[in-house]
Amino acid sequence: MSQQNNMRGDFFKQRRALLFDRHEELLTRTNIPQSDFNGIINRYQYPVISKHHIPLNWRYDLNPETNPYFLERIAVNSTLNAGAIKWQGRYLLLVRVEGVDRKSFFAIAESPNGIDNFRFWERPLSFPDNDEQETNVYDIRLTAHEDGWIYGIFCSEKHDPKASSGDLSSALASAGIIRTKDFMHWERLPNIRADNQQRNVVLHPEFVNGKYALYTRPQDDFILAKNGGGIGWALTEDICHAVIQNEIIINKRHYHTIKEVKNGEGPSPLKTAKGWLHLAHGVRHTAAGLRYVLYLYVTSLTNPEILIAEPAGYFMAPEQDERIGDVSNVLFSNGWIADENGTVYIYYASSDTRMHVAVSTIDQLLDYCLHTPQDGLRTIESIKKINELIDKNNIYKQQNE
Repeated sequence: MSQQNNMRGDFFKQRRALLFDRHEELLTRTNIPQSDFNGIINRYQYPVISKHHIPLNWRYDLNPETNPYFLERIAVNSTLNAGAIKWQGRYLLLVRVEGVDRKSFFAIAESPNGIDNFRFWERPLSFPDNDEQETNVYDIRLTAHEDGWIYGIFCSEKHDPKASSGDLSSALASAGIIRTKDFMHWERLPNIRADNQQRNVVLHPEFVNGKYALYTRPQDDFILAKNGGGIGWALTEDICHAVIQNEIIINKRHYHTIKEVKNGEGPSPLKTAKGWLHLAHGVRHTAAGLRYVLYLYVTSLTNPEILIAEPAGYFMAPEQDERIGDVSNVLFSNGWIADENGTVYIYYASSDTRMHVAVSTIDQLLDYCLHTPQDGLRTIESIKKINELIDKNNIYKQQNE
């Protein structure tokens, strides 16, 4: 028996040492830029966060007496859909971590440069529970508001109490709110009240007419927008008792486009000299299921609810390994960071499985938005735009030969 215990102890030590060495190697790996041919962004070779980045002491019992085979006790399914912010010179991702039990929680991962060496803080995020029926929370957007608080708005999900007996998939979505000033202490505010389901609510970073402004996504049921017309806009007097009323649609859905099924605001928009820069997701039906892509648009600086530019089609779509995962053929982003020098770090999840970064600049993104043709919504209009570009290039060629 003593010999068996010694062998088991040696196995435990060897396996523990191996896993900790591999984990540290992953956390310190240098990421490598991969230029996209469109000249707008640079993707990076490796995901910035995956389930393998989760600290080992969150997943393993490190006591050989209670875990002699060094088995994983609390497993993680995916790391995805992270809010993002720069805080005291560090790049923070508030990551949605989904366990194999399907329950999600938030955890902060920090990087010195925004592209690699992300490490999770000591513990997952904890905040007060204000609804005993709430089952799951996810997809948080972070906004540093001019009122001095940093807000996180997320989806608060619960089982639909009106579901028929045996229906365990019908759900209700509403927008939960937390806020902080130091990322250590979090206050939970009442969920935003609305007459419809809301899964993608984002706080505008500035007051508008003395009120808090919200980007919304009205939908008739938990999954589909149905009668919901697109990305909405609403003002509310009191963020501590927020109500969505007088909702107007500022970015519409259209037939046979990348956002025919639904669309939603991604992270809080970036303020630029030429307008508010927005990143959003669009969803359409395919034979293989729903396809999620990312697109950009710009609204007026003085009237953020007024659309002034939107390039046709998607800005980013799943490519290569990004297409494969827990829910395949999906890109989703609810976090980006703009540095003082104009560099923009776009954090996006692929196939609901892992987090990536793509890097661009404010100038490049604005140039793309303001000078790319908009969607004409018909094949004939698409051909017309191509021919116009061919003619323009021919004229330039003739003038410079």
